[in-house]
Amino acid sequence: MSSTKKRQVPIAWEALEDAFENNAPEVHSYLHIETGEVIRIVDGIADPAMHQRLMRDPLYMRIDPVSSREQYRWMERFIATVEDADLRQRLTTAIDGKGAFRRFKDVLMSYPVERERWFAFRSERLRSCMETWLSAHDIEAVERPTWAVPSAEDVKDRVEKDPGQRRGRRSRAELAEHQRKRMHELIDLLPARELDAGLAFLEFLRERRRLPRAVPRRVAPPARGADESE
Repeated sequence: MSSTKKRQVPIAWEALEDAFENNAPEVHSYLHIETGEVIRIVDGIADPAMHQRLMRDPLYMRIDPVSSREQYRWMERFIATVEDADLRQRLTTAIDGKGAFRRFKDVLMSYPVERERWFAFRSERLRSCMETWLSAHDIEAVERPTWAVPSAEDVKDRVEKDPGQRRGRRSRAELAEHQRKRMHELIDLLPARELDAGLAFLEFLRERRRLPRAVPRRVAPPARGADESE
């Protein structure tokens, strides 16, 4: 009996975990089946044409997040493992009604040990869902390549040989550092409800270079004398 050969993909686990957890209807996540990267498209922010290209591109696979119903069951199962009776009752009350997920997290903010235990509990279940999904699509997760950062000795000779270029690089680096600090400041000012949209837009900026670019059509010049014939 022959078995289907699995495609080996260097999965970006943290990004895939975020995609499986985020089931907001306006967020759409895709896995690149060669690089293992995950890209998220947010309705109203990303270009609709980009969304259509991803849906048609065979290298991108749509990710179906874990349903709210299933994630709600995870909270119920976690609460059953809490030993502190008072906390267990507070969590049970928190998940009753609309806004259950937010209230559940708010209660755990005052219990750092139980909060970390919840993160581990949830990650374990997300990992199980991801592995099942990958297996169902004949994908085998492999180790991602590591990026080697050059040492000071590696770049010293090149920098010393070109001081003019070094000054230019330093100014660009300083500008980039200033912009990064400014972005951090803006992120800190964003309300919690806008963080998902902000993160998705940043990921869109990072990933758009991977998307195939449309090749402009060349329009043939009009025949000579065409204007005179009209």
